[in-house]
Amino acid sequence: MALWGSIVNVLFIIIGSLIGRLLANIPESMKNTIMKGIGLTVSVLGIQMGIKSSNFLYVIISIVLGAIIGEWLCLEEKLNQFGIWIEKKVGGKSKGNIAQGFVTATLIFVIGAMAVVGALDSGIRGDHQVLYTKAVIDGFTAIMLTSTLGLGVVFSSIPVFLYQGFIALFANQINRLIPEQVMDIFILELTATGGIMILAIGLNILEITKIKVANLLPGLIVIAILVSIVGFFKY
Repeated sequence: MALWGSIVNVLFIIIGSLIGRLLANIPESMKNTIMKGIGLTVSVLGIQMGIKSSNFLYVIISIVLGAIIGEWLCLEEKLNQFGIWIEKKVGGKSKGNIAQGFVTATLIFVIGAMAVVGALDSGIRGDHQVLYTKAVIDGFTAIMLTSTLGLGVVFSSIPVFLYQGFIALFANQINRLIPEQVMDIFILELTATGGIMILAIGLNILEITKIKVANLLPGLIVIAILVSIVGFFKY
């Protein structure tokens, strides 16, 4: 079943969010320290991913073009509006918590190579090990995020399932269209480009910056197109 890995991933996010909800009454000072710890961890993860690029020019072009497209489409604003809409529907008592939790968790869980590689493995080979690993990581992250940002984190499971599920369902077509060498380069550069965005999330959590990370998301599509074009002429 191509979607099984994504289903398990979603279940771990939901379970982690529910456990995190039980920890929501911890002291405010502890929440603040936990959030700073998450911010530092996410930042280091972003740096580790970002330096894996074999041609950083790809990353620069993707981030710049992605930012232009994202600003033009106002993706950050629309994602926040969707989060606020969810907040109104579920009757969030603490204004902004559900929207903030949804946006932050969605960006952390969706950005990164594990989602793509895991979904491709699920769809092509029926191997869900990568997504199982991601599920465990996302589950623990959901606990920490929900304990500090609120129940909005649980709604991030929706875009996670749609994103990974789409890739898994069309994995065979993707595998036939893209040569293995090009796919390897794409995964490497996607990891680096996603790492830059994850670093931005970490800096935002630390309140060092206020980067509109969602407006950088088109960079993930740009890197796919860029690598495919270069690979078409090279291989």
